Amino acid sequence: MKVQECVLSEDVIAADSAEAALWHAIVVPEAIKERLRNQTLLSLLVRPDLPFAMTALHGLCTLYGPPGTGKTTLARGLPAQVAGYVPGGEVRRIEINPHGLMSAEHGQSQRRVSELLGEYVPGLAADGMPTVVILDEVESMAVARSAASLAANPADVHRATDAVLTALDLNAIEHPHLFFVATSNFTTALDEAFLSRSDAAILIPLPEIEALREILASTLLALADKYPALEELAHSSAMTFIAEAAHGLDGRRTRKVVFEALAQRLNTVLDPGCLTREDLTTAVRNAVAENGRLEVSDAAH
Repeated sequence: MKVQECVLSEDVIAADSAEAALWHAIVVPEAIKERLRNQTLLSLLVRPDLPFAMTALHGLCTLYGPPGTGKTTLARGLPAQVAGYVPGGEVRRIEINPHGLMSAEHGQSQRRVSELLGEYVPGLAADGMPTVVILDEVESMAVARSAASLAANPADVHRATDAVLTALDLNAIEHPHLFFVATSNFTTALDEAFLSRSDAAILIPLPEIEALREILASTLLALADKYPALEELAHSSAMTFIAEAAHGLDGRRTRKVVFEALAQRLNTVLDPGCLTREDLTTAVRNAVAENGRLEVSDAAH
């Protein structure tokens, strides 16, 4: 695979872009969003005017936490949140799939990482426009070298991780208009030197009860545009009880559970507007029980 194929998208985002909806779709404490936005702005506005030796800022933020909590969506929505504060009013967003960089062929992973992060990405942003680069599931390319399995060619693992670190160091000095946002479900799998280069490591946690209620209600209200009867359920006091029953689910699964509830009966498939509190409660309890069984299974393995 050519390194160009690892770039999933390259877009220029303005503050009034429809992409702003991505940010608002994720229900997390506002303090988390503020910290991510502010860290990004600080990097994009301050680093170009100060030497790296003074700031020690690498232009890297790591979002970590359980799967399904909205890390990638927040990263994708970030450029629209900062665009209004930067010169020119626009931010480039580059999304990278790190998985395609890794190769079983000796030395290829290191070469691809160096080419992508050290040459190709800076080339895409050569015009100096503030640029957010998203490295999704970064643990695939910045593997903890201390835990590298002997069965997985640790020499190549070391070289690939070294290439990531070298590229981050060079970009921090030569391209301060680049800001990297890395996401990870497994921080224990990330190399310590990579984490030490993060200007901020922000936990995106599982949603609390009020957040679960908001996620469920917003999903129902989106459906209510076509099936108005669901608006009453979305605003009912039952949603607090249902949200309490959903405790432990991630945000993605919580949205999906509304559709799982619709799929339980043929009547609700044909007419979603007749979804009841009991339907939703049953689906939530089933999802929580299944989640518990999966956790037990993972622990056993």
